[in-house]
Amino acid sequence: MDEMRPRIVDVNEIEPNRKRGGDLRTLLTPVTVGATSGFMGLAIIRPGERISEHYHPYSEEFVFVVEGRLEADLDGETFPLRADQGLMIPIGMRHRFRNVGDEEARMVFHLSPLAPKPSLGHVDTEAVAEGEDLKPYPLVQEEGAQPERPGVLS
Repeated sequence: MDEMRPRIVDVNEIEPNRKRGGDLRTLLTPVTVGATSGFMGLAIIRPGERISEHYHPYSEEFVFVVEGRLEADLDGETFPLRADQGLMIPIGMRHRFRNVGDEEARMVFHLSPLAPKPSLGHVDTEAVAEGEDLKPYPLVQEEGAQPERPGVLS
């Protein structure tokens, strides 16, 4: 096994993905840096935009609002979020984020553990309007490349 090495990834190295709304950039992933326990990214959400409702059947999601004001809908209940606040979303909880402010919001997100395969990691629960910039979900791990993690059942 190769020794894992630190790697810095600049947000501008990652192509924007707007499939779910907002601008999602998955920075530190099994594909980009060889991560084995989860992945981290940045969501950039313009005023009035939202990230559509979804859930993760295998992962907890941790978010930290860096800039702006958001509302998080968690299993139908709305929670306000502002800069310098964090939120943990349990496995299987439906969630969406809405920018309710007048300026861009930036939110760091981290999901862990990884799903057994990428196609099982994310479940959409509402339709997303199609647009010119519609792209597939970001590839965060190779299919079938789930690393062994002691104590985590797949």
